Amino acid sequence: MPDISGGISGTGNLYSGVADGDNPAVVPAGGAFLGAQDAPAPSGIVTAGYPAGTAVTGSTALTPAIQAIWSKEILFQAMPILRFEQFAVKKTELGVMPGLTVNFMKYNNLEVDETAGAELTEGVRLTTDALSAFQYRITVAEQGKAIAVSELLLHASFDDIMASGSRLLGRHMAQSMDYQARNTLLGAAGNTAFGYRLAAPHQGASTNIYDPGLVAADQATVDAADGTSGKEAYYLTPHSVKDAVEQLASLNIPRLGETYVQFVHPHQSRRLRDTPEWMEVTKYAAPGNFMLGEIGRINDVVFIETTQIKKDNVGAVGLDTYDSIMIGDNAFGHAVSLPVELRDGGVLDFGREHALAWYSIWGFGAITPQAVTLVTTN
Repeated sequence: MPDISGGISGTGNLYSGVADGDNPAVVPAGGAFLGAQDAPAPSGIVTAGYPAGTAVTGSTALTPAIQAIWSKEILFQAMPILRFEQFAVKKTELGVMPGLTVNFMKYNNLEVDETAGAELTEGVRLTTDALSAFQYRITVAEQGKAIAVSELLLHASFDDIMASGSRLLGRHMAQSMDYQARNTLLGAAGNTAFGYRLAAPHQGASTNIYDPGLVAADQATVDAADGTSGKEAYYLTPHSVKDAVEQLASLNIPRLGETYVQFVHPHQSRRLRDTPEWMEVTKYAAPGNFMLGEIGRINDVVFIETTQIKKDNVGAVGLDTYDSIMIGDNAFGHAVSLPVELRDGGVLDFGREHALAWYSIWGFGAITPQAVTLVTTN
């Protein structure tokens, strides 16, 4: 094996982003390859010497074909993370028309006489009713994230830095998109439901495995739970799920296919798995195309597990609270003007820096707030 010690025995040039990185006494010989040396901050590795705002317009380092392939790679890496976005109503009109907003038209139902229905009387002409509707809109905005690596790092690293970068960009894109979708639903929730305490079989003295326990009165009650007597944790139970279904069904909210969909945190689903009504995906009588993240169902509700559920830490004394979300059809929309794609920064600093970014133009917006129920539990 050739002697490469001279190639890695620098005096900290790979650590130029950290304090005293140019001091050989602080950064021992061997730099990044010395196991006892603490790793620097990412900016110290990939962007040392390239401050923000130094991008220079120049020729493209990646060909259009390569950019297209890497753009698909970003989408491929993002798919396992996306949970909320898959249920949004997609609108792509902005891809072929100018503007930054997509307008939706929603018509109100025609009034129905509960007594006579639509019965007609002989000799009496039909009366006409006017159609009523309202518009709502979704505004799109630029979205993106960029990384940069040095030519030196590309040559010195044993890893495929660009491939790893594309994976990280894909994960970042997916999390950014899903957080925006989640926040849209949280802000639009038209209904609320809460967890139950002392519900069997988790806690309490009851031997009835279907004992519902006591439901929280409001958000403040859930936040005040600290595990002491009278303030036991309000967990997500089948009764909480049925409360949310009752709200959506009472409002005639259509299901997504045959089921409503509820997003839950792993901490919440842990309690549901103990209940006799829980059915795992492997036990479905007619398994089909599962949704991303689907873990099981209770009656006519499918559960999607994700750590991107909003979690609030109310303090050392109190218990954490989780905002599970149940939705019906047409709850929110996703307007896309420019699909996500990979872009490079051109030639920077005579080729010594290589920059990559994912870029897209999209926006989320609520369509039917009544189709969203927020289920708050500990």
